[in-house]
Amino acid sequence: MDRLARNLDDLRKLVLDLTEKGIGIRFEKEQLVFTGEDSPMAKLLLSVMGAFGEFERALIRKRQLEGIYLAKQKGLYKGRKKKLSEDAIEELKEKISQGHSKSAIAKDLNISRETLYQYLRG
Repeated sequence: MDRLARNLDDLRKLVLDLTEKGIGIRFEKEQLVFTGEDSPMAKLLLSVMGAFGEFERALIRKRQLEGIYLAKQKGLYKGRKKKLSEDAIEELKEKISQGHSKSAIAKDLNISRETLYQYLRG
């Protein structure tokens, strides 16, 4: 159930949309079945189980961010390695100043335009 939707609202909407189309949903692990003619108890259980899943994901994300912060403090987390060397970045900036197309430059360097813009901002 927690893999089906991003959050409780998405889960409720998905279950409602599917059951309105006559599609029954059965969650094997939780032993819940939704057919569109669901009892208030089934709706409550869907909300509770979905809320627990959302809460668990939030805790995992928080722990992950704390771990990244601690790793950065120790100098272990440096992020993604740059695709272009400093010389290539200077060449990129020079071509831009000469009026070359940003899309063409990005294509030649095999990077996305967003990556090109990040190099220009940095």
